[in-house]
Amino acid sequence: MIRHLFTLIWNRRRANFLLVTEILLAFVVLFAVGSLLVYNQQNYRSPLGFEYGQVWRVTIDPGSQPEAERTATLQQVVQRLQSIPGVQYLAYITSNTPFSGNSSNTDISRTKKEGASIGVNVYGMGDDMAKVLGLSIAQGRWFDKRDDAGTRPPILLSQDAQEALFPQQSAVGQLVYNNGGEYQVVGVVPNFRADGDLASPKPAIFRRMSLQDSSFAKLSSFVSGFRLLVRVQPGAGAALERQMNTEITAIGKGWKVGITPLSKQRAAQLKKVLTPIVAMVLSCVFLVVNVALGLFGVLWQTINQRRSEIGLRRAMGASAGAISGQVVGEILVVTTFGLVLGLGVAAQFPLLGVLGVSVGVYLTAMVLATGLIYALTAICALYPSRLAAGIHPAVALREE
Repeated sequence: MIRHLFTLIWNRRRANFLLVTEILLAFVVLFAVGSLLVYNQQNYRSPLGFEYGQVWRVTIDPGSQPEAERTATLQQVVQRLQSIPGVQYLAYITSNTPFSGNSSNTDISRTKKEGASIGVNVYGMGDDMAKVLGLSIAQGRWFDKRDDAGTRPPILLSQDAQEALFPQQSAVGQLVYNNGGEYQVVGVVPNFRADGDLASPKPAIFRRMSLQDSSFAKLSSFVSGFRLLVRVQPGAGAALERQMNTEITAIGKGWKVGITPLSKQRAAQLKKVLTPIVAMVLSCVFLVVNVALGLFGVLWQTINQRRSEIGLRRAMGASAGAISGQVVGEILVVTTFGLVLGLGVAAQFPLLGVLGVSVGVYLTAMVLATGLIYALTAICALYPSRLAAGIHPAVALREE
C-alpha cells in the first residue's frame, strides 16, 4: 500500500510540485524559528547565577563636583545608607549591572606570552557584592580585607571561565593575564549571566572595587556616575526609596540619584528582547495558517476532480475507511517528499554554523518542525478524506 502511494504521487509529481515546494518552505521557516525558540528556552531555564529579588540599583551622578572630593562624599553616602533601617547590604559595581544592557568585554589568558585567550565579561564589584546578589562560592573565597595587602590584584572567575582556562583543574591560586596586568585568582563562582534571561552564557571575571583604589574616583568620569547595588529587606518600597534619595542628595549637594529595582529592570529588558521574537512567531503562525488553507483548498479541489475515480473504487468494493485512508496517505506522502528536501536544507545549518547554536538545538528544532508539519497536513486532510469517503458510487458514476 505504501509503495503504491509513493508510486501514485511520483506519477503525479508535476501536479504536486507546488505543494511539495510549499511544504518545503514552511518546514525551513518553522525549523529556523524553532531553533531560535529552543535556544532561547534553554537559556531561560539556565540559572542566572545570582539573586535579583529585593536588590535595587542606585545610580549616583556627582555632576560637576571636583574629582578629588567625590570619593570622600561617596564614602559618607555609603556609611549613611548602611545605617538606614531596611538596607541590608550594599556594594559598588561597574556600569554593566544586571539587566542593564551595558557590557564590558576583555580577553584573558593564563600566560604572559601571546597565545590562547578567551573573551569574557568583566565586572568590577565591591567586597559585599556576594551578599548583595546572593552569590555562592564554588571554590576559594570572595574579596575581603586580606586582599588589601596582596601583591597582585585579586580576581574571581566564573566556572565556565575556569573550564576554558584551566580544564580539569582548579583556578584558585593561579595567575591570569589581561592587557599586560597580572591577577591572582582567589575564587570561583557559578556561571554568571547578568546580560539577561535569554542571553547566551559567556565566561565572566570579577575584579575588586574599593574606595582605596586610586582609579575609583575617576570611574564616574567615564560612566556618568557611580553605581551601587543595595539589598533591602522584604517588603521595602516607596518609603525607603524616598528616604535613600533624600539622604544621598542631602550629603552630595547637586548630585542626581536614580533608584531602580533589578526585578523591574529585568521585566523591562525581557519585554524588549521578547518583542521581536513575538513578532517573528506571529509571522510564522501566519505562514502556517496560509499553508494550511492552501493545502485544504488543494485537497478539496482534488476530491472534486477525482469523484468518478473514487466512485468506481467504491463500486468495486472499497470501504469508506479505505478511501479516507488513501486520501490521508497521499497527502502524507507528498509531505514526506517536502520534508526530505527540507531536512536536507536544515542539515546545512549546523554544518555551516548559520545561527551559532549547538547541534542539539538544531536536532530538537528538526523534530519539532517535522512533527508540526505532519500534524498540520494530517488535520487538513481529515475533513476532505471524510468527504471522499462519503461519495456514493451511483451518484459519482451518474455524474460522470
